[in-house]
Amino acid sequence: MQRPDPAGDAFSADLLRGHTDTIVLGTLRHGDRYGFEIYKAIRDATGGAHEIKEATLYATYRRLTADGLVEAYWGDESQGGRRKYYRITDAGRAVYRRNVAAWVATRDVIDSLLDQPDPRTSLATKGSDR
Repeated sequence: MQRPDPAGDAFSADLLRGHTDTIVLGTLRHGDRYGFEIYKAIRDATGGAHEIKEATLYATYRRLTADGLVEAYWGDESQGGRRKYYRITDAGRAVYRRNVAAWVATRDVIDSLLDQPDPRTSLATKGSDR
């Protein structure tokens, strides 16, 4: 059996999985949304390249609500019934900012490690400078 080529993947879903809370909080920074609307916003933001499973999202909503980072409330009845909406709290905004700062710092470290010159090339260049 041939293993899939990891370089052929546009991105690693495993890397994103650990950032679901931050992704949801980031979506809610733009205003209150109901559960499926958050799902669609995430999918649409990536041009359909990434979708977070609804079960994962609903577990995330429960966790964020229990942690006080999001408030949940019922909206008015619509064509499909009442929808539960989510609103980011001040604590949620603070966690979002911290998580984004941590992501940027991590990304910078990874970028610098991936952009290291090839030591064999560096040695050859240094030798030719003499």
